Amino acid sequence: MAEDFKVTPWEVTGDIDYDLLAERFGTTQIDDELLSRFERYGKLHMMLRRRIFYSHRDMNTIFDEYEKGNKFVLYTGRGPSGNTHLGHIMPWMFNKWMQDTFNVDMLFQFTDDEKFLFKQDASLGETRKMAYENALDMIALGFDTKRTKIILDTENVRTLYPIALKVAKKINFSTAKAVFGFDNTTNIGSIFYTSMQAAPAFLASEMASRNIPCLIPCGIDQDPHFRACRDVALSIGYTKPSQIYCKMFPGLSGSDKMSSSDPTATIYTTDSNKEVKKKVGKAFTGGCVSVEEQRVKGGNPEVCAVFKYNYYLFEDDDKKLNELTERCRNGEILCGECKVALTEKINVFLEKHQEKREKAKDVIGDMTFEGFKW
Repeated sequence: MAEDFKVTPWEVTGDIDYDLLAERFGTTQIDDELLSRFERYGKLHMMLRRRIFYSHRDMNTIFDEYEKGNKFVLYTGRGPSGNTHLGHIMPWMFNKWMQDTFNVDMLFQFTDDEKFLFKQDASLGETRKMAYENALDMIALGFDTKRTKIILDTENVRTLYPIALKVAKKINFSTAKAVFGFDNTTNIGSIFYTSMQAAPAFLASEMASRNIPCLIPCGIDQDPHFRACRDVALSIGYTKPSQIYCKMFPGLSGSDKMSSSDPTATIYTTDSNKEVKKKVGKAFTGGCVSVEEQRVKGGNPEVCAVFKYNYYLFEDDDKKLNELTERCRNGEILCGECKVALTEKINVFLEKHQEKREKAKDVIGDMTFEGFKW
C-alpha cells in the first residue's frame, strides 16, 4: 500500500508517496505559477523542472520580499553522522544555485549535537570530525566563500543558545511528542534539540535587529523541525521562515532514499573509480531477465535506479533524458550499457569534486561563523 511508508528527520522507510506526504505535512506543491516566478531570474534549475524540489511553505513570500528589495538568507545543514554521499549533496547543489541566482548569504549548520544525542554509539569527537569532513564536500560544490558561513552547534552555542531558549520556551512536551514521536525513553537532550535547529532560521534577524526573510531548501524529511519552528516564530518576534523541499535521492538498491546504512548501494564523495564501478554494476534496474526478452519488451525506467541517477543528478539535458527513456522502453539500450555510461558520469564528477575537496581545506577556516577553529 502507498501509505506504508515512514518519513521522519531520523528515519525514512518504505515506498514514499510524495503527494500523500505533502498532504500529511501540510506543504504546498510547487505549481507552474511559482515556477514562472523562478523563471524571471533565469533558466529553471533541473531539480525544479523535474519537480525534485516539489513542495514549499511560503515561497511566494520570499519572492514578494525579494522583489521589494529585501534579500533573504539561505539556511540549510547536515547532521554529521558519516561520510557525505550523493544524497546529501543533491540539495546542497540546489542551494548553491539559489545563492548564485539571487546573490544572497548562506548559513550552513552542522548539527554535531544532534548526532551525538540521537546515535547511541556517537561521541562528540566523532561528530565534530565528520562535520569537518562533510564541510569540505559542501565547500567543494563552489559556494561563495565570502557569503557562506559554517555553523557548528557545539562551537557556536553561545550565539545559538539564546535564540534556542526563546524557541524552547514556546514548545511544550505534548507538541514535541506529537510532532516527533518522543516517548518516556527519549533523552531530554533530544527533546530540546529541535530548538537548536530552529535557531539559525532567526540568526540573521537577530544580528540585524530587524526581520530578515529566511529560506530553507532541504529534504522534506526535515519538515517536522521547521513546522515547530514556524509555529512559534511570531510569538517570539520573528517572521516565519519559508521552506522549499526536495524528494529523497534514491539508493542503488532501488530504495527511495540513499542511506549510509547500506554502503554497497551508496555512492560516497570519496569513493574510488573502482568502488563506483562495483556499486553501479550491482544496481537495481528495470530490465528483463534476458537480453532477448528486453529487446522485445523493453525496460522500465520508472523503477530503475540507474535511470533515476540520471534523472535526479547526472543528466541536465531534458531532451537527452527523454531519448534515454524511449530507448530503454523500446529495448534499444540494455542495462549493462546504461550502467557503464552512468559509472563514467559519476567518476568524472567525483574526480573533479575530490580535487576541489582537497582545495577546500585551505579556505574552510575562513568560512566558520565567528571564526571558530576546527
